Amino acid sequence: MKTLIKNCRLVSPDLDLADASILIEAGKIAGIFTASSLPTADRTVDAAGLTAMPGFVDVHCHGRNNFDFCDALVDGVNTIAREKLAEGVTTLLPTTLTLPEADLAATLKSVAAYDGKGCKLPGVHLEGPFINPKCTGAQNPAFVRKPDVEEVKRLNAIYPVLKVSFAVEEEGGDRLCEELRNLGITPSCVHSAASYGQFKAGYAKGLRNLSHFCNQMTPLHHRDIGLVGAGLLNDGVFIEFICDKLHISPDMIALVFKVKDAGHIQLISDAMRASGMPNGEYTLGGLPVIVQGGAARLKEGGALAGSTLQIMDALRNVAEITSLPLKELVKSTSFAQAQALGLPGIGKLEPGYQADIVLLTREFKVSKTLVDGEIRYEA
Repeated sequence: MKTLIKNCRLVSPDLDLADASILIEAGKIAGIFTASSLPTADRTVDAAGLTAMPGFVDVHCHGRNNFDFCDALVDGVNTIAREKLAEGVTTLLPTTLTLPEADLAATLKSVAAYDGKGCKLPGVHLEGPFINPKCTGAQNPAFVRKPDVEEVKRLNAIYPVLKVSFAVEEEGGDRLCEELRNLGITPSCVHSAASYGQFKAGYAKGLRNLSHFCNQMTPLHHRDIGLVGAGLLNDGVFIEFICDKLHISPDMIALVFKVKDAGHIQLISDAMRASGMPNGEYTLGGLPVIVQGGAARLKEGGALAGSTLQIMDALRNVAEITSLPLKELVKSTSFAQAQALGLPGIGKLEPGYQADIVLLTREFKVSKTLVDGEIRYEA
């Protein structure tokens, strides 16, 4: 069956078309047309001037709607994956915490039982447990351990592991970069006190990603530029960015988008279970968290504990702060993520790409979300 989305503003990397139409067939984009040359279709969706963009890719999300992936509940996985559609997310990496291996295995088993009715879950993101014990942030220090590729292999046998975030300076950290690359897994550094020299040792072994940039990593300093400097200096390094204006100030958001190509910036939510929920008390990895005014902080110590950010709001924040054109900013919502992880067929609205599409209002509200050409969310 052929579906035609007509009368939309089409925004894709380096492309901004008014009065465009998108033809979908067999779950893929079959063609892009102007208003003057519309093809025939079995079904027509009038976008009524809405902006069509590639479906968002969130590579760092712990939970939503009072569920955390690490609850290891199939119902939780199904709920999070469906509710993320309301953010325009069509591809999601369930993200774990620093927990015992048995708990991580249970989490991956629950993801493996996902019913597939929400967004796509091509693999998981292990945040920890191989982090610096002095940089735990909201991770539970009781379960921190040294890098161990054999543990990753065991988890990968349960459900595909696409990304591992760890501290490259820990014993065996640089070797883990190479071992992960050999397994087809993306290594990323975070919760780390690495010097720039230690980053370069990992870089030589395949490290090209930094998770939740600027948070729980060595800051920029004039005697050692640390991990923040590494992300800014090296054009080929992909960074995750939590643009909620809490984890990252508006001035820092402006600076990073001025210095770094949007095609290497990945907007993420880093959302915890309180996303989509009211203020109150929640947990993250067994640690009590207080959410007030949208900010999630550990009850003890007050460290930021993930976020309640939704991806369409992150995009709106960046658009308002930077005033960059959407055809540039769209690179940071799906294209960069696809490139960083080697995910084929997503990140652009072009013939041959998957028909993963979000339709947005001018205010960046999600109107419709399509996965493989199927409308799975309508406001």
